[in-house]
Amino acid sequence: MAAALVLAFCASLAFGAVHIPVSDVIGTIFGDKVPETSQQIIEVLRLPRTIEAILVGAALGVAGACLQGALNNPLASPDVIGVTSGAGFGAMLIILLNPASVELLPLSALAFGLIAAGMVFLIGFTGRGGGNITRVILAGIAIAALFSAATAALMSAYPDRVPNAVFFLVGGLTSTGWENLETVWPYFAFGFVLAVFMIRPLDKLMLGDDVAASLGSRPRLIRLLAAIAAAVLASAAAAIAGLLAFLGLVIPHLVRLLGGTNNHTFVIPVSALAGAALLTAADTLARTIAAPVEMPVGPFLVLLGVPLFLWLLRKAV
Repeated sequence: MAAALVLAFCASLAFGAVHIPVSDVIGTIFGDKVPETSQQIIEVLRLPRTIEAILVGAALGVAGACLQGALNNPLASPDVIGVTSGAGFGAMLIILLNPASVELLPLSALAFGLIAAGMVFLIGFTGRGGGNITRVILAGIAIAALFSAATAALMSAYPDRVPNAVFFLVGGLTSTGWENLETVWPYFAFGFVLAVFMIRPLDKLMLGDDVAASLGSRPRLIRLLAAIAAAVLASAAAAIAGLLAFLGLVIPHLVRLLGGTNNHTFVIPVSALAGAALLTAADTLARTIAAPVEMPVGPFLVLLGVPLFLWLLRKAV
């Protein structure tokens, strides 16, 4: 996966509406003298977008791995805790109600993604029976439905502005420089650090709640902290790239099938590498297949990932 990420990184810098020789890409990375035009395209347009793809892919891969381990549910993804629907609603508020302030879109998506996850945590982890896996999942379904309905209502009220929202809804990256990362990088950092600290506790949780408790762990707290890490990472990813729900669900499955283990010491870091490599490759394909027109990355992500996932699933079964 590390080798695949390096190849995807180089391809992302080399291919696009303007093809740049790999020698110029390598020269720019290492500070050698290259044609000024190539250097400007790489440093100003493609490098920030490629870093965004790596961070978003890694964040969604880790978010899915944390949720699937914490909830002991192979279908768990950021959708389960309402992040995707909340971030979509936050983005629609800006796109449909205040399009003149589009620079606020990442912050709005991030804020409402975290609000949706917070509502799920409040319902799922408090009161009698709090922390029960089924209760958390059902709370996530309810909150996701609530924000999806609110988004649909907004789109119905402003149908003339809906085309402006399509790119965000299907998921895509833009070449806008470093501005978005400057806003959300602290959330990525917090989420990744918390996920790293969750690796050992999640491995204990796999033994069962009773065994984990006998080893000094607190299963409810582990689930809550892992879900918080996933919510922060998924919200930050949605703030940059829109609604890319596919990665968080499929990448941890791919990693487990390839590695033959559920150990989170393996699954979480490799999910980060796999998610980053897949999203970077898909974004490169989206930029080049109809160049100079740039397509949303979401459909190409599915095009790359689903056949591979189905092949691995058939092989495993």
